[in-house]
Amino acid sequence: MFYARQWRRVMLCLLVLSAASVSFSTYAQQTNQKHDAAPLPAMVLKGIDDNGKPIALSDYAGKTVLVSFFTAACNLCTHDLKLMREFYVNNAKRHFVLLAVNIDPQKEDFDGYSQLVRLTTPKEQRFPMLWRNNPSHNDNFGQIVTKPTHFVINPKGQLLLKREGTFLPSDWDNLWESLGS
Repeated sequence: MFYARQWRRVMLCLLVLSAASVSFSTYAQQTNQKHDAAPLPAMVLKGIDDNGKPIALSDYAGKTVLVSFFTAACNLCTHDLKLMREFYVNNAKRHFVLLAVNIDPQKEDFDGYSQLVRLTTPKEQRFPMLWRNNPSHNDNFGQIVTKPTHFVINPKGQLLLKREGTFLPSDWDNLWESLGS
C-alpha cells in the first residue's frame, strides 16, 4: 500500500512536469523559434543607411542576412551588435550581410550612435545601419517589442529565425550553418 501511494505520487509529479514542459515548449515556439522556411518576397526592408546610401533587402539575394533591430541606449543591443560585428568581419567574404535597424523614436539618438560607430570602428568593420522612423524607410518585419530583435534570412531568401532578445548559442550555430559550414 505504501509503495502504491508513492508510485501514484511519482506518476502525478511526472504528469505535472510533462504538462509544464509541453506548455513551456509551446510558449518557446510562439515567441522565439527557428522558423520553417518563409519566402523572402514576403519580407521587405528598404531605406537609407547612415551614409545616405539606399539599402534594400532584395539587394542581398543569395546571401545570408542578419537583420538586427536595436536602440542606441540598449546595453543588450550594444553587446549583441559587438558580437555580430565580429561575426560579420570574419564572414563577410562568405556571403554574410548584417543590417542594423535603429528603432529609436528620435533621430538624434540614431545620429549620435552612428557618429560614435564612425569614430570608433574601422571602415572595413562597419555594416549598414538604418533608422526605422525615417520617412523613406519601409519594412514589414512587424512591431518590434523586445530590444534587440533579430531575424536571420538564408541565401534562399527563407526566414530561418526570429530571436527576441539576445542571440543564443544555438542561434550562432544556425547562422553558421546557413553559411554552408
